[in-house]
Amino acid sequence: MAYSDQKMSGGKIGALVIVALIHIALGYAFVTGLATNFVKKQVEKLNTFDVEEPPPPPPDEPPPPPPDVPMTPPPVVSPPPIVQNPNPPPVTVATVPTPPPVYVPTTVVAPPAPPAPPAPPAPAVSKAAGLKGNPGQFFGADNYPPSAIRAGEQGRVVAKLTVGTDGRVSDCAVTTSSNSSALDQATCRIAKARVRFSPAQDAAGNPIASSYTLPVRWVLPEN
Repeated sequence: MAYSDQKMSGGKIGALVIVALIHIALGYAFVTGLATNFVKKQVEKLNTFDVEEPPPPPPDEPPPPPPDVPMTPPPVVSPPPIVQNPNPPPVTVATVPTPPPVYVPTTVVAPPAPPAPPAPPAPAVSKAAGLKGNPGQFFGADNYPPSAIRAGEQGRVVAKLTVGTDGRVSDCAVTTSSNSSALDQATCRIAKARVRFSPAQDAAGNPIASSYTLPVRWVLPEN
């Protein structure tokens, strides 16, 4: 009894395995076939489906033209009357003040002075002025300018003297210089202070002023 049960249970297991394999094979075939058919059907549907676009909206109708309105001409307005003012305003005239004349002083040129009257002619010299004494004694070593001695200056001076009616020298001018200002100045100074003359005389024997040329030679004193 046990052996038969074991044999029987083994057959059931084999049958179950076979049935399971059949179910698996059928399931695979079913799934594969169904998927292929479903894809083909969907592709056919996509290929044959036409999408219809919606029709465009109808164009807007243009608005009706405005009704003809008759053109009414504008009313004629007459201009206001021109009123004449019997009393027009006075016309104001702006007056520009005239500037006072500018005084421009004019330079008055004084008339030239009348020429000086000619000097009276010098009286004719009847007798020339003469020296009193020896003037050389006044131009020696005692009166030699110290600055000329220190500078070693010597030379000849010619002076023109103006002798008055009193016999004194009133003016002195160097006509020939010694090239030493100290010697030139000493000549005129000594002539005015120490040289005396007998005044010149006219034809009537009256003393008159005259000129005299005085040469002086300055020589360095020896030590």
